[in-house]
Amino acid sequence: MDPFFRNLTRFFAFFVFSILAAILVSLLFHSQAAMSKYGIGFLFDPEWDPVKEEFGALVPIYGTLVSSAIAMIIGIPVSFGIALFLTELSPNWLKRPLGTAIEMLAAIPSIIYGMWGLFVFAPLFAEHVQPVLISTFGPLPIFGPLFKGPGMGIGVLTAGIILAIMVIPFITAVMRDVFELVPALLKESAYGLGATTWEVVWKVVLPYAKVGVVGGVMLGLGRALGETMAVTFVIGNSQRLSASLLAPGSSIASSLANEFTEAVGELHSSALIELGLILFVITTIVLAFAKLMLLQLARREGGKT
Repeated sequence: MDPFFRNLTRFFAFFVFSILAAILVSLLFHSQAAMSKYGIGFLFDPEWDPVKEEFGALVPIYGTLVSSAIAMIIGIPVSFGIALFLTELSPNWLKRPLGTAIEMLAAIPSIIYGMWGLFVFAPLFAEHVQPVLISTFGPLPIFGPLFKGPGMGIGVLTAGIILAIMVIPFITAVMRDVFELVPALLKESAYGLGATTWEVVWKVVLPYAKVGVVGGVMLGLGRALGETMAVTFVIGNSQRLSASLLAPGSSIASSLANEFTEAVGELHSSALIELGLILFVITTIVLAFAKLMLLQLARREGGKT
């Protein structure tokens, strides 16, 4: 029975790798037409004109990376604060309802976030927040180009904020679970030595749970990179490169959602599939970087001990 169970689990493990390999091979095969015509220049070309059959991936790549970066800049500290409150500061009567509310936010479909962002958040953002950003940061020499232009509500910044709202429940849930796994004895010992709550979290909880914390962040980043419907609603779906975060833009996922069913010609379809291949590579690089970071942290701890 044991050999059968061992071989069965080995089969499932290799089955996952075979699926990934099949996806990669399929993307490479169907994107050959665009790769042959544009080469490496496809990554740096801002033009995207299906009529003239001129395709470049710079605008979708830029929109994907910037909106995801905004989501992480907002989402990580907010998620950390919520998880810290739930595990260390919240009264017992509030932990369960607040934790349930976080889990319910994670269960909301992305299209609901997109519709709410387009019809509720974007108008309020354009009327009350964007004018303040333009008047405050627009005249500045360094940050000014990021906040210039008319405030239309939709744009890369709006997409990043909506993504942040979407990923916060995922990151929070993972952080809360790993924080709760920290042995109470370790925290009580630190408190007994006179440590404050912040010192306990920073010097005891985080080092013990760093693998889970990084995993939660990577889970949120993966969700942000690959999100389709919510971003499609609020990013503006413009294939123009702009330095302003308030301007409409595009992401890889939104470009695929908007154009794949209407792609005409082999080159257009191949260019879209190559966009999917680029997203696959970006996600792989992010996961590999997270793994290397964890290995580096482990080596540093080993060196200290």
